[in-house]
Amino acid sequence: MSADQSAGPRRLVLLRHGRTAWNAERRIQGQLEAELDDTGHGQAASVAPVLAALSPVALWSSDSARARQTASYVAKETGLEPVLDARLREHFLADREGLTHTEYAALAPEEFAEFLRGNYDAVPGAETAAVVADRMVGALRELLAAIAPGELAVAVSHGAAIRDAVPVLLGWPVEERAALHGLENCGWVELDQPEAAGPCRLRAYNRVAGGR
Repeated sequence: MSADQSAGPRRLVLLRHGRTAWNAERRIQGQLEAELDDTGHGQAASVAPVLAALSPVALWSSDSARARQTASYVAKETGLEPVLDARLREHFLADREGLTHTEYAALAPEEFAEFLRGNYDAVPGAETAAVVADRMVGALRELLAAIAPGELAVAVSHGAAIRDAVPVLLGWPVEERAALHGLENCGWVELDQPEAAGPCRLRAYNRVAGGR
């Protein structure tokens, strides 16, 4: 057994941001800015010490306001300085950003039904799942490579972007995202990587503070 193997796998936590007023209103955010609401701040404050107890050594975050604010709670509990990376942003959803679900359903009902199923490729002008997965996985593999075997890193990102990245990190086609539920606000995914630059393994999906 090599020294790297004896130290254990590299570990990665992917954390969705806390709730925003737009989440509560069922308004499509995409890459538009929306800050955490009071509930979202409470969620971030609750999850931060749980993740801090895992002893992370690195903290990366999307540069979107809602992710940065969530990461700030983790930073306070861990003493880590968040590294902001635009590759961890949510899907760009073009002209559908800013619409409520009710408005979207009235505008394009068949397209909205695909959107609800998680098929964002149906949105005209939007980033495809393959593009989002490519940028997300590129960043996350860099993050994993930056930590040592046995260490853990946290990345704060967005629900659909995380869902697209997980199957690719596991070595599956991005289309397998259809088998995954969306993450709750401040829900997280735990992965580990047994071999450097190799596929990850899924340890947990959609964990929440004080819950499963």
